[in-house]
Amino acid sequence: EENMTVTEDFSREENTYQMEAEVCITFSDFGKMQTVCNLLIEKLGTSVTISPPHFFHTPEAIDTLRRQVCVAAVGNTRRKAQEVCRLFGQSLGKPLLIKEEETKEWGGHIDSYLSHSPDSLTLQERIQNATAYASCRVFAVFEMKGKENRRNKLL
Repeated sequence: EENMTVTEDFSREENTYQMEAEVCITFSDFGKMQTVCNLLIEKLGTSVTISPPHFFHTPEAIDTLRRQVCVAAVGNTRRKAQEVCRLFGQSLGKPLLIKEEETKEWGGHIDSYLSHSPDSLTLQERIQNATAYASCRVFAVFEMKGKENRRNKLL
């Protein structure tokens, strides 16, 4: 309910009263939004108008995306280092240095109104324009261990 605002307008026309209500809801789940819209249309029929959705990313969601991309980049770097170690008959040790060198973000805020009116875009185009992407470049230094040292420790 904290993600919902309701604006009501009552008016009188001759012997009848008319009420118009605008309900704005912020959803974090696309499926739930579709379910609510379908329910409103099913129950209220033509008396309800559903405006096209406006997609946006909260600062928290973008921050989570940045962290996930950085962690994935470190994981990819570690896996590549392990493959190189295997190639030379070594084993990968602990990380000595991990540094995030560059993070890029794009999408999620494309100004589509330059070529189209926002209302003329299809739902798929709206989703595509609102999709956020991120990449991260990391630098990592790992300790290398010889396999014979590992075998001796196990004995």
